[in-house]
Amino acid sequence: MAEKIVLAYSGGLDTSVAAHWLRVERGYEVHCLTVDLGNLGDVEGARRRAEEAGAAGMDVVDAKSDFLKYFVFPALGANVTYEGRYPLATALGRPLIAKLLVDKAREIGATAVAHGCTGKGNDQVRLDVGVGTLAPDLKIVGTTREHSIARDEALAYAAKNGISVRQTVASPYSTDENLWGRSVEAGILEDPWQQPPEDVYDWTKPLDQTPAQPTVVEIRFEKGVPVALDGEALGPVELVSRLSDLGGQHGIGRIDMVENRLVGIKSREIYESPAAVILLEAHRVLEELTLTKQQVRLKNIIAQEYADLIYNGLWFTAHHRDIAQYVASTQRHVTGDVKMRLWHGTVMTVGRRAEASLYEAALATYNKAGDLFDQSHAQGFIKLHGLPAQIQAQRQMLIDTPDLLRLAAPEE
Repeated sequence: MAEKIVLAYSGGLDTSVAAHWLRVERGYEVHCLTVDLGNLGDVEGARRRAEEAGAAGMDVVDAKSDFLKYFVFPALGANVTYEGRYPLATALGRPLIAKLLVDKAREIGATAVAHGCTGKGNDQVRLDVGVGTLAPDLKIVGTTREHSIARDEALAYAAKNGISVRQTVASPYSTDENLWGRSVEAGILEDPWQQPPEDVYDWTKPLDQTPAQPTVVEIRFEKGVPVALDGEALGPVELVSRLSDLGGQHGIGRIDMVENRLVGIKSREIYESPAAVILLEAHRVLEELTLTKQQVRLKNIIAQEYADLIYNGLWFTAHHRDIAQYVASTQRHVTGDVKMRLWHGTVMTVGRRAEASLYEAALATYNKAGDLFDQSHAQGFIKLHGLPAQIQAQRQMLIDTPDLLRLAAPEE
């Protein structure tokens, strides 16, 4: 009897070819697992391709709510973006897929799991490390990297073996989609000088087709988690879906970047993340009201570490647990409402309020009436604040560098 293997199956080119290759070349009984993280697409077409590839079956797991609740929203609480731009949509989905692959393998008694990630990409690392951490006894087969098959060769392989994949030589993009975002690579996008063709985008309108008038949306957060739009309480999936559609109508969320992959190469990537761009900005603005300067600055430092951790596939680590606990603690008072104006590809804050706001109008006002700030205290504060600089200047700096204008100039 053939050993069973669970294949992370998207229904696209790479995994459809992988299903056939695992069966024919490796002799496995292939069980395809499709994890629905949102925007799954043509499920019946994927099921047909799995059958054409000779898989023993294909299961679809609805993981949308868990994806947002346990992966996306904790990252949102940290304001995480990779290299300051990418909201990590694909990267956030991979640890959940790894966990579900292990669950399925245990259920059917499989000895191995497989994926169709390329040997040049980040996803192979995320899935391999995730599975290896949760179930080190399972063998991991990286079909594309082990088969050493290029995309044009994969297209030919699929055609030869009767697998009706969606990609064509004329449109060879590789895409990944979930509720938090959409990523696109390959084809003409591999030349960073070339402007992305409009057919690359699917969720967002070009600016010349966006509405003539802006839309203002009010987003409610409770302890850092978005819970309502325009006063209507919504579950995570409905809320993110609505914001994604609304943002896309206004051309919001297009990201064109050359990023540094974990494997050491640079890659040109196109992302569409309307809901992520809107919610990340709204959450950041609400934190301006509810966190101290020290909290915000430390969170900004931690956000970089958190982003790298997610991008590098280290979700199931004690390091992540410790960071996540700190971030969760900072969200205790991040409760309130933010009004965002969406228009012509931009997101602008037009209002914010919070129950535990640290902003005190009576201290900030410049009007005499109601002003609680005692300006007479400022002189003593300034003297103490500048005292260390004054002492050092008199005893060291003016002796070493009499002309302080040249303080930062290179020595001649």
